[in-house]
Amino acid sequence: MTRDKRQLGKAMIFGLAPLFLAVIFLAGCGVGSRRMSPAELKARNLEREKAQLAEQLEQREVEIAQLQAQIKILSALPEGKRQNPYTISAVKITRLTSFYDKDGDGRREKLVVYFQPVDPDGDILKAAGSVSVQLWNLNNPSGQALLGQWQVQPQELRKLWFDSLVSSSYRLTFDAPVSTEALAGPLTVKATFADYFTGQLFSGQQVIEPRVN
Repeated sequence: MTRDKRQLGKAMIFGLAPLFLAVIFLAGCGVGSRRMSPAELKARNLEREKAQLAEQLEQREVEIAQLQAQIKILSALPEGKRQNPYTISAVKITRLTSFYDKDGDGRREKLVVYFQPVDPDGDILKAAGSVSVQLWNLNNPSGQALLGQWQVQPQELRKLWFDSLVSSSYRLTFDAPVSTEALAGPLTVKATFADYFTGQLFSGQQVIEPRVN
């Protein structure tokens, strides 16, 4: 009898299994669940929109707080003292400016100009602007004093910033327009910087002395 009971129990389990699977399938399909009315759907959508508006309001409150902090800082400054503190007062061409032999063929075919905008305290700034560079031979007896000139635009200039252990500057490289004989005497490099934000012009110059071998 025990063996018969076990077999009967197994048969009942296997017989009820399809019924359980059908119940699970119907539950997953939503059969038997109550459909929401149009009013309930509208209420759910309104709750979702309310949550989104609350989040946007919180973001706006953060932005307002930031603006209020900026206004507080600006209002604390004396009248007439609210200009940009990082202004340019002058430009310098460093003594590293010279002609260089880039390919080792014995001919100095490149003119490298190291150019620095500085602020009223004498600190170097990576200022935005354009640069006009000229090379002069002020001692040329033939009267041809201007040997070459170049223009560097702001988008190109910003890529030419050079940092070293000693200092920082814009490093501008040009093809030398002079012969080897012309390098036997002093030449003058002049640079004019046009400030991108104010339009002001600042000029500097440096004499390139002949290289003593």
